[in-house]
Amino acid sequence: MTTTLKDLLAQRAKLDAAISEARKEAAEEALRKVHELVADYEFTVQQVFPWKPVVRKVAQKYRDEKSGATWTGRGRAPGWIAGKNRDDFLIERPKNLEGPFLAEMAAASARK
Repeated sequence: MTTTLKDLLAQRAKLDAAISEARKEAAEEALRKVHELVADYEFTVQQVFPWKPVVRKVAQKYRDEKSGATWTGRGRAPGWIAGKNRDDFLIERPKNLEGPFLAEMAAASARK
């Protein structure tokens, strides 16, 4: 007995629907149990879903060449940089852009 493609697709559709319904019922039951346990034991959100805040480390932006001290550029400026030109203390100095600026390049290409 051979099964046609149409029959197989219909069977798959029925199975997919049954799987979806079973998953929905299982999820509802699991959630009910979780709510029940949380209420019974008076758990807090932090206990159920423990998390730690993400600490983002900021790269050092300025360096004092004399002392080797560094500063991120956030918060109060340290004494070695206060009142001075901060560009002189940059760890990564901006590279000089050589050649024409973008607008000049666009104008040059329009002329051609």
